[in-house]
Amino acid sequence: MAFLGLFSLLVLQSVVSGASFPDGTIAEVSVSMYNHLRASAEDENILFSPLSIALAMGIMELGAQGSTLKEIRLAMGYDNLKTGEELSLLRAFSNMVPAEESQCELKIANSLFVQNGFHVNEDFLKMMKKYFNAEVNHVDFSQNVAAANYINKWVENNTSDLLKDLVSPRDFEAVTHLALINAVYFKGNWKSQFRPENTRTFSFTKDDESEVQIPMMYQQGEFYYGEFSDGSNEAGGIYQVLEIPYEGDELSMTLVLSRQEVPLATLEPLVKAQLIEEWANSVKKQKVEVYLPRFTVEQEFDLKDILKALGITEIFFKNANLTTLSDHKELFLSKAIHKSFIEVNEEGAEAAAVSGMIAISRMAVLYPQVIVDHPFFFLIRNRRTGTILFMGRVMHPETMNTSAHDFEEL
Repeated sequence: MAFLGLFSLLVLQSVVSGASFPDGTIAEVSVSMYNHLRASAEDENILFSPLSIALAMGIMELGAQGSTLKEIRLAMGYDNLKTGEELSLLRAFSNMVPAEESQCELKIANSLFVQNGFHVNEDFLKMMKKYFNAEVNHVDFSQNVAAANYINKWVENNTSDLLKDLVSPRDFEAVTHLALINAVYFKGNWKSQFRPENTRTFSFTKDDESEVQIPMMYQQGEFYYGEFSDGSNEAGGIYQVLEIPYEGDELSMTLVLSRQEVPLATLEPLVKAQLIEEWANSVKKQKVEVYLPRFTVEQEFDLKDILKALGITEIFFKNANLTTLSDHKELFLSKAIHKSFIEVNEEGAEAAAVSGMIAISRMAVLYPQVIVDHPFFFLIRNRRTGTILFMGRVMHPETMNTSAHDFEEL
């Protein structure tokens, strides 16, 4: 299983900044971002990395002063913290590595690309190194093709070649002075892996009632499971929450599934930071039959719209106050790109199916069944800290699988 969130802030003369986790702050911001995306994404897949965005905005906060800094702190939920307190928290997240026994790989990389000859304040560079262990590279943005190639190569190297061509030459102009790239890469194996020989072709019913054939993984095992009320009478008003841990139990994927008859859009407005915490605290370990699609989602979007929706606007205009970053006047953020990738499979590697049939029944069963054969919401989080690494939904699982496999049909 591999996940990747990559956030790049290309600055016409700028860099990136703050975010926070205390008392569910990061969860609140995550939900706000998700709601903005789903309002504009209609019935499309959604994927983004709140952790990646938080770290990137943390660097932006380091460079800001005055009303620009105040706006960022308010939008990110830091206004109840002492000034600078969030930076220590972000520093811990920037250096966050799963325990060795978790056998999960988490790489967080930050790099500031600076125009040759452009002056960045030394104090800012020291703080960026201290809090985010960020790299500084010098490029010539006037040579936009070479600059784009250089940055894309850095992205590939820091995301195990999963993300390519993040930027293009047209992203840079002669007036571009700074570009900030933040990459988060995670790869982990399930604590209880799905057996490849149990994977079969299965029908996935979309919210418009159309069907597609997808590879469906299967296993019966002990997972964290719960049923919750959505407050309606449709299909009994109950939806399912399943948490599947990765090796080491430190990180997990949470799947939220409405009943077949209920569109995911009906359930999504219920998602709040407090509810995410309730799911984590209420699910109980028990034996469950799990049917989970193999899927891959890759998404890129303009983060500027999301930041503006949160209330972060000043950094995009010439009146932005980024004087901690540089003495250069009229320094502002010109472009913000977020790109993310997720692949879910049996054990974190390609797998093919062989013999063995799966009998599926929606009638009486010995254990709860979670049959993910219609749109669902998911998130990847640190079970100890509550940190959300990834959040999204799958509406069209047929976008998965870059390589073809033959599966026996059920």
